[in-house]
Amino acid sequence: MKITQFADPQLLWLLTVLIPIAALYIWRRRKGGAAIRVSSADSFAGLPKGIRYRMRDLPFVLRCAAVALLVIAIARPQNSETGSSTTTEGIDIVLAMDISTSMLARDFEPDRITAAKDVAAKFIADRRNDRIGIVAFAGESFTQSPLTTDKSTLQTLLAQLETGMIEDGTAIGNGLATAVNRLRESEAKSKVVILLTDGVNNAGQVSPSTAAEIAAGYGIRVYTIGVGTMGTAPYPMQDMWGNIRYVPVQVEIDEQILTDIASLTGGEYFRATDKNTLSQIYGQINEMEKSRVETNEFTTHTELAGRFMLWAFILLLAEFAVRFCWLRRLP
Repeated sequence: MKITQFADPQLLWLLTVLIPIAALYIWRRRKGGAAIRVSSADSFAGLPKGIRYRMRDLPFVLRCAAVALLVIAIARPQNSETGSSTTTEGIDIVLAMDISTSMLARDFEPDRITAAKDVAAKFIADRRNDRIGIVAFAGESFTQSPLTTDKSTLQTLLAQLETGMIEDGTAIGNGLATAVNRLRESEAKSKVVILLTDGVNNAGQVSPSTAAEIAAGYGIRVYTIGVGTMGTAPYPMQDMWGNIRYVPVQVEIDEQILTDIASLTGGEYFRATDKNTLSQIYGQINEMEKSRVETNEFTTHTELAGRFMLWAFILLLAEFAVRFCWLRRLP
């Protein structure tokens, strides 16, 4: 019977009453004289002492044990168990990633698209309570993964993204519109798009401003990230002999459009000039978009007093039976 606490532990001091009671009992046993007067007790000296004689103190022991159990019972022994219930309110997030050929530029290590996928993979791993989807865009856009909490599948699908999968170009509006479409039926209280690109909108049927207005209408925040160093970046080119050489190309990012998208939807625009700053940007977004996790701790108490009272009653019955049946005294 496991006891973790007492509701009224101060009452356990009553157990000390048993000490003087036991001392008085022992003193009276030693002082007590013979019940029958005889001229000499020498003739009884060699008689064997039976089990009744040896168990003559059993009734007193049983009564003391019963009293001890009753004292423990009134101190209200309890078995306590502590638990908790967790309520999680996640965020629905869509990563809209530019996979145009310009993402092969080597101003990031090893290149823009690989660095972007590496940082996004870490971001996905850190968002344990959220549903995340992936949209890719270049000259057009497509959904690589719908919203899901399956982080393993997300990591696999993210790793499969590469340039050349679709028509080349930079359709920022289409990419954002596809991401919004994945979120428009979401019931999450917080809906977010993280749109990453390294260029200027030059393709697609939906303008970036129109896509931003649609996002704002659905209450979707859009964080935009412009990827690329200031000035020029080394870009792989194939010469007439089929060899790859790197030539400096001008980095052009339409920061005004990206800023307007973020401003209109309540998000923020960031500029990443290397993998380290890109990682810091995702870290900032991770901090700004916190999932709501509430943990309520509770403790349940199981009262054990009834069990102790039952055993005390059993011991009192046993004491009565032993005293008045088995060790019955002569009248």
